[in-house]
Amino acid sequence: MNQHLSVFDMLKIGIGPSSSHTLGPWKACRDWGKVFCGREKSVKAINVYLYGSLALTGKGHYTDKAVVLGLSGYDPETIPLLQMQQVLDEVSQKNQLYLTKDIAIPFDITKNICFYKDQSLPYHPNALKLEIQYEDGVIDSSVYYSIGGGFIVKAGPQTKEACAALPVSAYTTAKELSEICRKKECRISDIVLKNELIYRTESEVRSGLLRIWEVMKEAAYEGCHKEGVLPGGLNVKRRAFDMNKQLLRVHNYSTPDEWLEAMKVGGDFHKVIMRVSCIAIAVNEVNASMGRIVTAPTNGSAGVIPAVLFYYVCFSGQRVEEEDIIRFLLTAAEIGKFFKIGATISAAAGGCQAEIGVSSSMAAAALTECLGGSPDQALMAAEIAAEHHLGLTCDPIGGLVQIPCIERNSMGAVKAITASMIALASDPASAKVSLDNVIKTMKETAENMHSKYKETSLGGLAVNVGVNVPEC
Repeated sequence: MNQHLSVFDMLKIGIGPSSSHTLGPWKACRDWGKVFCGREKSVKAINVYLYGSLALTGKGHYTDKAVVLGLSGYDPETIPLLQMQQVLDEVSQKNQLYLTKDIAIPFDITKNICFYKDQSLPYHPNALKLEIQYEDGVIDSSVYYSIGGGFIVKAGPQTKEACAALPVSAYTTAKELSEICRKKECRISDIVLKNELIYRTESEVRSGLLRIWEVMKEAAYEGCHKEGVLPGGLNVKRRAFDMNKQLLRVHNYSTPDEWLEAMKVGGDFHKVIMRVSCIAIAVNEVNASMGRIVTAPTNGSAGVIPAVLFYYVCFSGQRVEEEDIIRFLLTAAEIGKFFKIGATISAAAGGCQAEIGVSSSMAAAALTECLGGSPDQALMAAEIAAEHHLGLTCDPIGGLVQIPCIERNSMGAVKAITASMIALASDPASAKVSLDNVIKTMKETAENMHSKYKETSLGGLAVNVGVNVPEC
């Protein structure tokens, strides 16, 4: 199957807390809603069946809410955040789902969305079946797989191939990319931009990536300026607010950009590391509360790349322009593609090595290029960051993307910066391990990892901490 993977596939604007359990089902339901376009008046009932990991951790990941919003036709990238709760409250109170502004059908969230925790469907752990009943007795159904990072696949003749890795452009390995960069004497971001220009204008690429940067800033700003307890039942206190307050020396600001400038004032090693952690935590606190973030490459790992990008902008000692931000994001996305192609970016398929590990690798390569590293040094940084996340399990307590997920983003961000520093001080020609080696190893590790450590909340911290979480 030949399919181009765009930068905007790897970095997409969405709603938290999970790309595979929230964003994916949302997109699947919205996509499926097109089948009855024009036939809404004859719809009698809709049922949604969740399987495997979607069922086991769906409540904590707000899969049921995503289903309602998707079936209601809302776009996760553009829906006003305040409107989401209004829609959910109305459906819950009236037990009605609005297919259009004027057409509603009976829909009870507690009955028409079914969680089959002991059943799985072929090809991927994240599966949902959508069933529609018409007034004339006809029943249509479709199966979708949410395969990580907000990617969805509709079941059909090519399902197995579609759920597998997707080739991209003229190269499929980091080694091949390295050879192209060497031959053309260019940077990784130059190659990525050239690929994007086949499908979009340069203006579209530029504006799209700057929009992604704006959403990252807005999420970080919101997370650093909001107090309270995260929803879900674990009673996790938001920490980014206090951390941000302690770290700032300048408090006279009112916008994300002014706040960013305030961060640049002062910054010893301790405060820089704390600031990186603060940004990562802030973004994922927004994610955990069903806020808008950038899937990078997943929602559960959404804080890593923004945190490292903030580090580059505020503390690298370089003058950073918009073109540098674009270059950072282009390079980061390209590394994510290699993992999408050769392994997985789904925690339900490969544990958290496929989320935090991949995001840390993406950020490390991007930072290295932007700090003047060669393409081979950028790929080396990506390898180092990913290598030291191999085997990382996904065991969210209570099925919520909070513990250990939020702190884990700060760990991934700091590892990315460390990996970049090591690569910039090294000769890649002497490296014993390549990025391709690590990706192959991640794939094998994912296949051998016990299913209870793959976003099911049936193993690890999820069972050993012993916290009882009420159904959300």
